[in-house]
Amino acid sequence: MLVWLPPDLAPADLGPLPETVRPAGFGTGDPAGVEVVVLAPPQRGDFAARLPELTGLRLVQTLNAGIDWVPALPAGVTLCNSGDVHSGPVAEWIVGVILAMRRRLVDFARRSDWDGAANTAFSAAAGTDDLADATVLVVGYGSIGRALHARLTPFGAHVVGVRRGGPDTLADLPALLPAADVVVLLVPQTAQTTGLVDAAFLARMRPGALLVNAARGGLVDTAALLAAVRAGHVRAALDVTDPEPLPAGHPLWAEPGVLVTPHTAGSVSRWRQRAARLVGAQLRRYAAGEPLDHRREAGY
Repeated sequence: MLVWLPPDLAPADLGPLPETVRPAGFGTGDPAGVEVVVLAPPQRGDFAARLPELTGLRLVQTLNAGIDWVPALPAGVTLCNSGDVHSGPVAEWIVGVILAMRRRLVDFARRSDWDGAANTAFSAAAGTDDLADATVLVVGYGSIGRALHARLTPFGAHVVGVRRGGPDTLADLPALLPAADVVVLLVPQTAQTTGLVDAAFLARMRPGALLVNAARGGLVDTAALLAAVRAGHVRAALDVTDPEPLPAGHPLWAEPGVLVTPHTAGSVSRWRQRAARLVGAQLRRYAAGEPLDHRREAGY
């Protein structure tokens, strides 16, 4: 069984594998003999171009939680995502930016002013606040949402999760938004969710609330967000943007009410080790004919 690996992973990283499993670099050997492809975004174009040659393909295992970038797969090919590999790091990034924005850490650092009275006045005017008793609305309450919930609970925050099949769904957002101090976007980008955060969505948010996007930039109407931020209605922390990459000189970079990071919420030094463990475990399950973890479809 030939398995194509991305450059991020080497066969030795995967742990012990059955003798029938032959991991190799992406593009090695006869494409018709490839049964499993471990896919990362940089290989998307090559994979799409070679997909017609991969006549024996049965499994695509991605190294990302989001799968909207994966090309359409032929019938009979199973798609699995990275599951919890990125959940902890992304959840920590979300906690970090919530604290940074609610406590106005960036603003205080930029002020470069040690005047106690001036800083107290600024803090009061800016609405500096902690997380105790804050309501955090998580739109897309999956593995990252659960990891975030676990990290926010010790702060005394109240977490409300919106997900498919749950007690609260996307249809309930108009009623939930006005009560939320923080709205976190973790929902996949699909036809239903593209442009979800538009002017009407933002208008329903509580004045002074924080929007956090760690999902996909296309969920948010950037022009509407800039208008809402400049009006003083909301603030935002974004790890993903539309457009992406965000060009130098784009207004989001310089907007005082917006904190932008360049799609690095899940980037931690131990990511490769965790991804290798996941891939090795999945290959052992597949070779043994056991059920695979993290099967996905329809953008989820």
